[in-house]
Amino acid sequence: MRFIKKLKKYSAIDKIFDLLQSREEAVFLDSSLHGKLGKYSIIACRPYLKLVQHEEEFKVNDILVDGEILEYMRKYLNDNREDNATNLPIISGAIGYFSYDFGIKKAGISSQHKVKLDIPDCVFCFYDIFLIEDHQENVLYLIANGNSEEAFKCIEKLQKLLEEHNFVENTKNAYQYSKYVKIESDFTKTDYMQAVNNMINYVVDGDIYVVNMTQQLRVESECQPYSMFCRLRKQNPSPFGAYLDYGSFQIVCASPERFLKVKNGKVMTRPIKGTRKRGKTIAEDESLKKELAGSEKDRSELLMIVDLERNDFNRVCTPGTVKVTELFEIETYSTLFHLVSSVEGQLKSNKTIIDLLEAAFPGGSITGAPKLRAMELIDQQERNCRNLYTGSIGYISLNGDCDFNIVIRTAVHKDGVYNIGVGGGITYESNSSFEFEETWHKAKALLKALEVDFVKGKDYEYRIR
Repeated sequence: MRFIKKLKKYSAIDKIFDLLQSREEAVFLDSSLHGKLGKYSIIACRPYLKLVQHEEEFKVNDILVDGEILEYMRKYLNDNREDNATNLPIISGAIGYFSYDFGIKKAGISSQHKVKLDIPDCVFCFYDIFLIEDHQENVLYLIANGNSEEAFKCIEKLQKLLEEHNFVENTKNAYQYSKYVKIESDFTKTDYMQAVNNMINYVVDGDIYVVNMTQQLRVESECQPYSMFCRLRKQNPSPFGAYLDYGSFQIVCASPERFLKVKNGKVMTRPIKGTRKRGKTIAEDESLKKELAGSEKDRSELLMIVDLERNDFNRVCTPGTVKVTELFEIETYSTLFHLVSSVEGQLKSNKTIIDLLEAAFPGGSITGAPKLRAMELIDQQERNCRNLYTGSIGYISLNGDCDFNIVIRTAVHKDGVYNIGVGGGITYESNSSFEFEETWHKAKALLKALEVDFVKGKDYEYRIR
């Protein structure tokens, strides 16, 4: 039997995660930027059901089984459906990720690239324990579902553990600096600009209207991923951040973008298209913000993606319910300004979040339009598999709700190497040199968290600070 306890006195949730992450196989969906998008942060512990899709192999609790992850989840969610009578985003369910590479395989696209970062296409774990901080109400909820031990006893032990620890920050972990950093990109500036110009030609020829173009960075660093995460969430707060440790690899995420949210059948997406760096002064900030707000290139790019998302939603939503509720809003982050919009709809009564994912994944803001052709050209013009980058991290609740981000501002750490994707939208109005510089603006927060000051490539130099 489930047990929920509400605490009004508690330590900061990041310090609670610091305590639990090594003890209880905990994962963290981190809204370090509080506000209307960052209302809740979620820690989940004690996985009792682990689903892993690795290319053609699908494993349930490390046992190879027939089938694939989406069909398994569809059946499991249907057979184990539970109502959520609380206002909390999740009280039972799963947390994990879908990679972009999973999306192109589902779309029937065969990539020309060899896999260089060998991690699963998807991982989802169903968890017994959730700790949820409501940042608006300033309360912490402890939730146990009784899968690993009796729920009431579990909550008692958890509360005692929190009370016994004084949460002195682990300075060895949180402030560990790297003595060695080496950065490689899969593009030179000249080659990236040529790839952008190729994409522009495809737009001019009518193959596509807009497309996302990415370069991949490999950063060799002695910095531990949890140390990077601790710095990143302080230096670059975000509403859709995450830290996921799967043993052989770790995911450090500070995403500003929501991909899909479902709450009581109401569906929302919030695409970002349009970026400017932050200025050094208030006046420069205002000038750059005004420039972004008035950019016809960025506005037309975002509008095309909004239309794509509306079409995706109309495949699974009740006719007449799909609406644009925000258009061309400016959002401010520590290193960047973004231009965003919101699309909402009502899921058909006979459709589920799995149907929605099949209709909309991967997100249009990081593919382009038309989506299938854009994904084909992405594979053609980019140098590597995107892997997790531009996939989605989030939760799926047993009541049918979900919330997923777009995996940007994210590093995947494996074997001492951080793999970072950075890209931007390309239209016929794009300037290839500007697009290259924008990718480095987007890398800035992650590289700064790795204590990188300066990047020198074959035909470019970029100062981070």
